[in-house]
Amino acid sequence: MRRVLTSVVAVAAAVSLATACGSGDSDQTAAPAPSAPATTTAPPESPPAPPAESPSADPTGTPTPTETTPDKLKRGVKGDRVVALQQRLTELGYWNGGKADGSFGALTQQAVYALQKAAGLTRDGVVGVKTQKALDQGVRPKAKSTEGRVIEISKKKQLLLLVNDGEVEQVLNTSTGSYEQYEQDGVTHTAATPSGKFTVSRQIDGWRDAPLGLLWRPKYFNGGIAVHGAYSIPPYAASHGCARVSVQAMNYLWKNDKIPIDTKVWVY
Repeated sequence: MRRVLTSVVAVAAAVSLATACGSGDSDQTAAPAPSAPATTTAPPESPPAPPAESPSADPTGTPTPTETTPDKLKRGVKGDRVVALQQRLTELGYWNGGKADGSFGALTQQAVYALQKAAGLTRDGVVGVKTQKALDQGVRPKAKSTEGRVIEISKKKQLLLLVNDGEVEQVLNTSTGSYEQYEQDGVTHTAATPSGKFTVSRQIDGWRDAPLGLLWRPKYFNGGIAVHGAYSIPPYAASHGCARVSVQAMNYLWKNDKIPIDTKVWVY
């Protein structure tokens, strides 16, 4: 009889234990699992570096604009930036036709050449970072004369300056003698523009079909050497000795009587 009672008690205890360790549906709190024996493990490798943040995003995840360099201004470009360029060139005295029409044409290119020459930059006629900086800084050439109305021609910088009492009023791109050798009537000559102080002595209001080429409305100041208009005015010395300017610039000089007879011309 004692053996039967013992069996009954054992069964009841087993049922009670099963109820306490049942499924998660039970309101009972499961007893904590026994601690696993401590083990020694190697330290983990260095965690990978977090991904770099995108330069175009701030810590909140909002995209931020990236700084970009404005497109270069060059011949053929149109728009408001060209208008601003033309206005600034005119303000500094670089002749570019007198009208800010927003179209980067040949006259604007001539004025940019002149600015680049005055600033000692590469003469490519394109407004990039360095040329824009020269514009912003207001780079202008300085006159050598101090009084009277003088046309100054700088062979080194290839610039023609309209100067009044020592103040540079306007600056034009010019191309003077290349100092290369050429032949005329079997005689070898050097394409030179002599330095010195001269005076405009004669002029022709039209095309002059000279032995070495066509000259538009020339103003002669040293024998056969003149300031005249031409269709080709590169940003470097290329003439036979005259000081070339654009046809439009020569028309402007005539129309506004900028180089009348007896005007002083300094070449250096």
